[in-house]
Amino acid sequence: MNEWEWNLLEAKSPLDTLRIGEADVKVGNRVRLRPGKRADIFDMALAGKIAVIESIEQDYEGKFHICVVADDDPGRDIGMMRQPGHRFFFFPEEVEPLGPEEPIASTNVSAPAILVAGIGNIFLGDDGFGVEVAQRLSQRTFPEGVRIVDFGIRGLDLAYALTDCPQVTILIDACPRGAAPGTLYVVEPDLTSVNSLNGSQIAVDAHAMNPLNVLSMAKSMGAPLQRILLVGCEPATLGPEEGQMGLSELVENAVERAVTLTESLVTRILNGEWPLVGDEREGKKSQKG
Repeated sequence: MNEWEWNLLEAKSPLDTLRIGEADVKVGNRVRLRPGKRADIFDMALAGKIAVIESIEQDYEGKFHICVVADDDPGRDIGMMRQPGHRFFFFPEEVEPLGPEEPIASTNVSAPAILVAGIGNIFLGDDGFGVEVAQRLSQRTFPEGVRIVDFGIRGLDLAYALTDCPQVTILIDACPRGAAPGTLYVVEPDLTSVNSLNGSQIAVDAHAMNPLNVLSMAKSMGAPLQRILLVGCEPATLGPEEGQMGLSELVENAVERAVTLTESLVTRILNGEWPLVGDEREGKKSQKG
């Protein structure tokens, strides 16, 4: 790149609008993300999600780039202080403008009645279970006040989301408990261990996810941690198999059942029917020993 090209690039300003297909999009519009075949694993994790356009930019080669923030990203309101990891760039052909008639899930990020948090690492085999369930739930319609978020390994973001004081938090994660792979559990964790951790034990890596440490960090930040449930799945493997990425067959088969189970829990909670304290495995209740 010569000096003239560099100056030309520096002189370019973000665009206000861009024509995509038969629609004009602008900053602030919502779009559905459709990553192309050459997208990386992080882009593919956003496939099907709704996002807000932050800016429309053009590089020195004349190519357009759409900068977006996922609609369910708890860090989307940080503004100019937002970390780079919250912003993603897509080509115009990889975003689908939303029509005015298309329903959009609630994006109210202040004090949700129920926070459903998918957590896990998509690079570690069945540890990506919670991520997959959250992504499928995000395509469903829920009442106002129910917030579905795929947190992945962003433990710090989950801790901040818990400071919004949701009345109920449903964590979705791989949960090894010794049963057959693919078995689903509903467990109400004992939070007394959260209170026993000291400050040196609750450091949260922004790019890691340890649910106990995240809950402890959230509590130290003032989150009351009112009621918490865990929808867990017994994993077959918590590491990538040789030559294989993604969930094992048994856990993949459990994803849709977990979606149905989570929807049922949300309905029961909204109706004031709090699940029994203890262990609920595939709909069969068994009290703690």
